[in-house]
Amino acid sequence: MKVVYLGDIMGRSGRNVVLERLPEIKERLKPDFIVVNGENAAAGFGITGKIANELFENGVDVISTGNHVWDQKETKTYINTEKRMIRPINYPEGTPGKGSVIVEDNRGRKMLVVNAMGRVFMDPLDDPFKAVDQELKKYPLGSAVKFVLVDMHAEATSEKMAMGQYLDGRASLVVGTHSHIPTADAQIFDGGTAYQTDAGMCGDYDSVIGMDKVEPINRFTKKMRADRYSPALGEATLCGVYVETDDKTGHATRIDPIRLGGRLKETFPEN
Repeated sequence: MKVVYLGDIMGRSGRNVVLERLPEIKERLKPDFIVVNGENAAAGFGITGKIANELFENGVDVISTGNHVWDQKETKTYINTEKRMIRPINYPEGTPGKGSVIVEDNRGRKMLVVNAMGRVFMDPLDDPFKAVDQELKKYPLGSAVKFVLVDMHAEATSEKMAMGQYLDGRASLVVGTHSHIPTADAQIFDGGTAYQTDAGMCGDYDSVIGMDKVEPINRFTKKMRADRYSPALGEATLCGVYVETDDKTGHATRIDPIRLGGRLKETFPEN
């Protein structure tokens, strides 16, 4: 199976680069599924139904989120009607939406996507390791589903790596989000799980993690708020990963970073 995962979509520039580059990605890689993290897609804070629908209409199969999932009030209603958008699975019971979804391609192959959120330097939630563990026991890789993707939305690189190692052999891909900076550690663990600590954002890198740089610098240097944070609107870089797996086992046979456009050095998987 071939899967493309794109990191946090940051504001208008991030949305634009994803929509502009999706046709090229589909043509060159011919992925079976495309998953994106959309939690910053609406001006850097949350995601709206309109934005989500546009992504779905352009070939996205699943949208994961994170700690900004509730920044747009409408999401609490939308996420209950659109099962392809998920929130972290370790939110308390009774939270709107679901933390995972199974999607199926035209050949009948099923992929499980699980969204989890870390607890180090983040809002305290339920145990993400236990929550993901329980979900994967219900849908074992290689039998119930052919691909398991876990989006680990976390601040600490150690917590993301720990999740990847914990799930080695039971997930096809564990990929980190939230930091908005692509890491250089794309690899396949001994048990067959593809991993990257952070996919990076789809956004303008002439910024402070996607925000216009003036206000973040002001707060760091003066310890005072002068204005609201707003997304940088320059040319964006699309960042993500491409993974191929063995359909019999669900284990990864290949992982490659993707970076297209903007300021970062481009890299794209070669056939």
